[in-house]
Amino acid sequence: MKSNVLNKTEPALKSTPNHKPDATGVIAVTRAISLLESFGVQDEYLSLAELSRRSGLHKTTVLRIARTLATHQYLVYRDDGAWRLGPAAGWLGARYQASFDVTASVEPVLQELSKLSGESSTFFVREGNTRTCLYRVEGPQAIRFHIRVGQVLPLEKGSPGKVILAFTGTPGSEFDGIRRKGYYISIGERDADVASVSAPVYGVNWQLLGAISISGPASRLTKKKLEAFVETLVGKANQLSITLGGKRGANLSGLKESRWHP
Repeated sequence: MKSNVLNKTEPALKSTPNHKPDATGVIAVTRAISLLESFGVQDEYLSLAELSRRSGLHKTTVLRIARTLATHQYLVYRDDGAWRLGPAAGWLGARYQASFDVTASVEPVLQELSKLSGESSTFFVREGNTRTCLYRVEGPQAIRFHIRVGQVLPLEKGSPGKVILAFTGTPGSEFDGIRRKGYYISIGERDADVASVSAPVYGVNWQLLGAISISGPASRLTKKKLEAFVETLVGKANQLSITLGGKRGANLSGLKESRWHP
C-alpha cells in the first residue's frame, strides 16, 4: 500500500484567516514546528482536528503544512485520516544522540546500573534551562514509563537537574551541599510518584557532560534504599568520566572524588 501523502484523498477545507504565531521567527517554520511538537510521548497518531487544536492553527493551515512535512517524511498520513510522526523525525533524534559521541560508553553503564539496582537508569544532558533525557534503560521492576528518550524536563526539580545545576557552578547553600556530597537524592520533587539519586558525569577538561541517575517509584525507593545505591552510582559516574576523558588518573576509592571542580 502506498504511503505517499500526495496520493491520498482528503476532504477539501474552507480557507480561513491566517493564524498569527510568535512573530519572532519565520512564520512558516514556527507553524511547522508547532505541528511536530503537538505529538506527546504517548501519541501514536493525531487527527487533523486534534493537530489543529493543539497547535492553535486552523485546519486549512495544518493540512497544508502537514502535506509539506509528509513529502520530507517528517509526518505520515494514515488511511484513517490521522497523522503520525515519520522516519525523518526519528532520524533527527538519532543524530542528536550521535552528536554527543558517547553512546558506546554510556549505554553499557546504564545497563549495568539497572541490572545491579533493579531500577531504571538514565543519562541527562543540559540544554539551556532544561535537561533532556539522552539515554534510558528501564529496570526489570519498571511498572510504567516515567521518562522517554528525548523528553525535556526542568532543571530545578528532580535529582538529575539539581546535580547539573550544582556541578555547573550554580550558587546557593543547597547546591553547595550537593557539591560536597557528590550526589543528590530527590523523592517526589518533579513527580510525586518518582524517586531518584543522581551523580555528575564529566568529559574533557572537567566540562560537565550531564547527570546519571537511578530512579523508580517513590513507594519502593525510600531514602534509605537510594542511599544504598550511592556508592555504586558514584563509582559508575566516576568510571564513565574517566572513559570520556574527564578524570584521568582520579582515585575512585572514595565518594569525594565527585566534588565539583571549577
